[in-house]
Amino acid sequence: QEGRCLYVILLMALYWCTEALPLAVTALLPIVLFPFLGILPSNKVCPQYFLDTNFLFLSGLIMASAIEEWNLHRRIALRVLMLVGVQPARLILGMMLTTSFLSMWLSNTASTAMMLPIANAILKSLFGEKDTSKNMNREHEEIQASLQQNKLYTVPTELQFLASTEDKDLTEEKEVASDALSDLKKEEEYKTNIWKGFLISIPYAASIGGTATLTGTAPNLILLGQLKSYFPECDVVNFGSWFMFAFPLMLIFLLVGWLWISILYGGINLRGWRTKKSNIRVDAEARAREVIKEDYQKLGPTKFAEQAIFFFFCMFAIMLFSRDPKFIPGWASLFAPGFISDAVTGITIVIILFFFPSQKPSFRWWFDFKAPNTEMQPLLTWRKAQETVPWNIILLLGGGFAMAKGCEESGLSVWIGGRLHPLEGVPPPVAVILITIVIALFTEFASNTATIIIFLPVLAELAIRLKVNPLYLMIPGTIGCSYAFMLPVSTPPNSIAFSSGHLMVKDMARTGLLMNLMGVLLLSLAMNTWAKSIFQLGTFPAWANIHAENATLLLPAVENVTFSALNKI
Repeated sequence: QEGRCLYVILLMALYWCTEALPLAVTALLPIVLFPFLGILPSNKVCPQYFLDTNFLFLSGLIMASAIEEWNLHRRIALRVLMLVGVQPARLILGMMLTTSFLSMWLSNTASTAMMLPIANAILKSLFGEKDTSKNMNREHEEIQASLQQNKLYTVPTELQFLASTEDKDLTEEKEVASDALSDLKKEEEYKTNIWKGFLISIPYAASIGGTATLTGTAPNLILLGQLKSYFPECDVVNFGSWFMFAFPLMLIFLLVGWLWISILYGGINLRGWRTKKSNIRVDAEARAREVIKEDYQKLGPTKFAEQAIFFFFCMFAIMLFSRDPKFIPGWASLFAPGFISDAVTGITIVIILFFFPSQKPSFRWWFDFKAPNTEMQPLLTWRKAQETVPWNIILLLGGGFAMAKGCEESGLSVWIGGRLHPLEGVPPPVAVILITIVIALFTEFASNTATIIIFLPVLAELAIRLKVNPLYLMIPGTIGCSYAFMLPVSTPPNSIAFSSGHLMVKDMARTGLLMNLMGVLLLSLAMNTWAKSIFQLGTFPAWANIHAENATLLLPAVENVTFSALNKI
């Protein structure tokens, strides 16, 4: 049975990596293959596609849809850019902060797709259209024609010694022209680098920002779902505890990543930081400031709908965070234990969006019998939600949970754990670094969601073999699969930025290599410092002990079934 389950998992992994079928269609294969191969009955497979974790993710997607409907995200982005300033390094920081904040609540792809047009508009105001080679060649030809017209290259060197005052003036003009050409080259190189720095910072910030909340990216929710499947007694991971761990890590990584991108692409000049800016750059920054201000003014005054969405968005975040923050009793303690989950909280808020009015209601309507009986538009219509929510991600999550259930029920996870004896001598901190590196490399070529679905069962069993808290290995694996920075195909945000035509593969590889290394080291630092107190990582928990005892009892049974099958053969 474990062999048949392994076959299904390998087949799905192959299809996910090659995208021979759409990712969501591949995720449906357990519904067909598990019952036919005798791994799981359909009444155990199908419920995995709509666990409460899926509804938590759905609530985040619907909230994001409402934010996009009323352009609240654009107003927030432009306001942040107005505050940070228009110097290139500050603008890159503003772009990264805004993109990462949006990516905490919207999808990484949507955040990138929204921020890139804003970045392009600012860049065009700073530098004009990105056509550097043509402009440079044209101005170079004009300078050369000017030099030839003044016969600067045809004057004999012998006569230059006896040249008159006019000849000296021509020589000075030649030097000025040469300096202008050199300045032009430097300015074009600076322009190209800043353009690349802007474009590459946005997808990186989206990937980093998505790790800060449980609803920010699909792998985080897959971790939550698989924890509930493997370790039903584990209740230490929820929206609040995850945010306390991942948000500081996100901020540190953003700051370090901003410094690296700014230094690499000229936003911060370590040598010439005291040098005075040219008039060209001063004028360009003034134009960029006007573009941002003009775009913000086009949004008009803040509408009632935007204020309402912002209020419900804050309520959504605060209620999820305060439901059960662990360090103090949350509001869920007022109800029966185990009845209120993050999914209940999220769905409660988003249901209100479908009937709360998008225009300020007038109470005089009730007393005015001549008032027209017109239908009030809600903050979000179901038609809009249908069009904008990526329903395929829900199926993808369900496929991951079904796969985990199959691994557990078939005994495959126990079989894998029995093959991990050589790794039992590895120190846990070293294991964290190795796991993060392997998963970060694997996810460069495969979907983040598919990667974590494949690796989490192995990490859970490895943790039990090492006698460490399973979260100590599963959390780095989950976050590590979001650290895909080196290739355009690694994530949809990378692909969107690369499709602009201004980036090359070597640009992403050069920048992304150090980003990956910094991410691995910072994640290892976080797991060995503040994460230990948040998730109680210093001890082997009772909920993992129960699973380990069950696995020990199940292992002889699995081996007996395997040996009896071999004897029959």
